[in-house]
Amino acid sequence: MDKVILDGIQYYGAGAATLAALIISLDLGRKWTGYAFVIFVTSSIALIAWGFLEPNSEGIGVQNLVLLVINCVGVYRYLISKHRDELES
Repeated sequence: MDKVILDGIQYYGAGAATLAALIISLDLGRKWTGYAFVIFVTSSIALIAWGFLEPNSEGIGVQNLVLLVINCVGVYRYLISKHRDELES
């Protein structure tokens, strides 16, 4: 695959994860935290793709497979679950 595309995928994944971590650290509320987890999901998908397309980077791909599951739990918990209002109290 073209190096420019692979580099773009890699840097998108890193930048998106950094942005999501910043949003969560600002503690702007449950909805913003949920949106940050959506950004984490896109980051994980990008880094999974990069990890398995870039030679000798499979470890990042595997790590982000696990992180994708964790991030999906975050999306569910903060944006989808009907019990989210009860969790704030």
